[in-house]
Amino acid sequence: MSDEFEQKQRELAELKQRVAVLEAELAEQARGDQWDHSRFYGTYYGTVGFVFGGVAAMASLLLNVVGAPIAGKNSLEIIRIYLTFPLGEKALSLTSADGSQYVISDGTILALGCCLYIATGMVLGVFFHWMICRFARDSSVTVRLLWGTGLAVGVWLINFYGILSWLQPALFGGNWITSGEYLPWWVALATHLVFGWTMALMAPLGRFELYRRPTETGAAI
Repeated sequence: MSDEFEQKQRELAELKQRVAVLEAELAEQARGDQWDHSRFYGTYYGTVGFVFGGVAAMASLLLNVVGAPIAGKNSLEIIRIYLTFPLGEKALSLTSADGSQYVISDGTILALGCCLYIATGMVLGVFFHWMICRFARDSSVTVRLLWGTGLAVGVWLINFYGILSWLQPALFGGNWITSGEYLPWWVALATHLVFGWTMALMAPLGRFELYRRPTETGAAI
């Protein structure tokens, strides 16, 4: 009888030890699967940047709409030049020779150009917001503006002189965007800078804050 009792005690001890091991393994696995809130939430910042990019693109477009008449150009001159990439030289015929008025009766193509312009800004906004928040999320406005300036200049150089300068001639047989004849380099640079500065100023609005349920005490107050 005592041998049987001792055997059951040993079996019970082994089971308890096995349960302890399993509990430790489950606890370790739960800690590994738990999301670390202190880490950079890249997906969130990329999504917010997509939205902010549309706003920044509209801000840069507004700059061109207001500033173009000062330079004697049509308000949506930049859209006409921008459309030379998908339409080629045909886009230049959207306005008269001096760019003072449109030669088409409806604005469907120009509306499409505005949509493409904003959509491009939304895509770039993912990169801008991610970079600014990744490296200057808790920095001052000046530092964020410097980041926005650097990113804007970098994207301008890469897009215009690293890609479009050879891609547009290869696809459409002409270089209307980067030649300087229709779109001065400083206008293109200013457009990118306004975009970058807008993204830098809006960055704190897209900061991730962990949601916490209010306690019963807090709710009662």
